[in-house]
Amino acid sequence: MTRDRKPELLIPANNLEVLKTAVIYGADAVYIGGEVFSLRAKAKNFTKEEMAEGIKFAHDRDRKVYVTANILAHNNDIKEAEKYFSEIKEIKPDALIISDPGLFMTAKRVCPEIDIHISTQANNTNYATYLFWHNLGATRVVSARELSMAEIKEIRENIPDDLEIETFVHGAMCISYSGRCLLSNYFTGRDGNQGECTHPCRWKYTVYDNEPTSLFMKMREAHISLIQKTSV
Repeated sequence: MTRDRKPELLIPANNLEVLKTAVIYGADAVYIGGEVFSLRAKAKNFTKEEMAEGIKFAHDRDRKVYVTANILAHNNDIKEAEKYFSEIKEIKPDALIISDPGLFMTAKRVCPEIDIHISTQANNTNYATYLFWHNLGATRVVSARELSMAEIKEIRENIPDDLEIETFVHGAMCISYSGRCLLSNYFTGRDGNQGECTHPCRWKYTVYDNEPTSLFMKMREAHISLIQKTSV
């Protein structure tokens, strides 16, 4: 990305209606998930036919569509990914969003004509990591959500102009580095790294010790007791 280019407003869409609405109301690009390999596995997501319709709708209005394939893949995902990427290349999305190095190399081999963006799920926290992905052929890297503006500025100053930076300005703040969170799997058996996250980062919590009484209440009582003793 050249330094004088205006920022791209990128919006997630979980169905065709949302995609069209985002495009109509000014989004420069939309990212979507298919029925497999997306971390939004519990969303409605897009069939291949819906992807094709959404991409055409966006392209007719000079907008872009990126398709997520950002799970952390296991052995049995690789062959299926080859088939999936072969199908995806036919409908010509503007980029694939990937976090797993194995899926990255698979996509490069199966559909080299499609740009690859590196997902925040890959924990991109420094400019050396950006350069690593750039050297492999990535055109954009999504920064880890933990980064400060100063850190992002330093990354920009140390990477080539043609390597784009994408940064979240709204969304979940994972209880781990940019998504590699194990809490959902621990609490519910649904693996966030396979697209089934129950979003523990958005739950309401009360901290307890081994007693049924709230730890907060015990701390409050201890504080009051201390004040009373101090005032005697």
